[in-house]
Amino acid sequence: MKGRGRYPKEFKIEAIRLLNDGEKPASEIVMELGVKRTLLYRWRDQAREKGEVAFQGKGGRPKNEKIPW
Repeated sequence: MKGRGRYPKEFKIEAIRLLNDGEKPASEIVMELGVKRTLLYRWRDQAREKGEVAFQGKGGRPKNEKIPW
């Protein structure tokens, strides 16, 4: 099984820019970038919510943070 992908901040920002430009449908963007549609929308939502501080970490949940389920 393949591990979790890690994408650089610049990659995520460019993916969000492509989505927000609206020149191409999301389905085409995800095929070109090789990411899942849900991931692309999650990045967009994180950028909207957190602004400049989005995508600062290495990803993943902090060890001391409990899983909500």
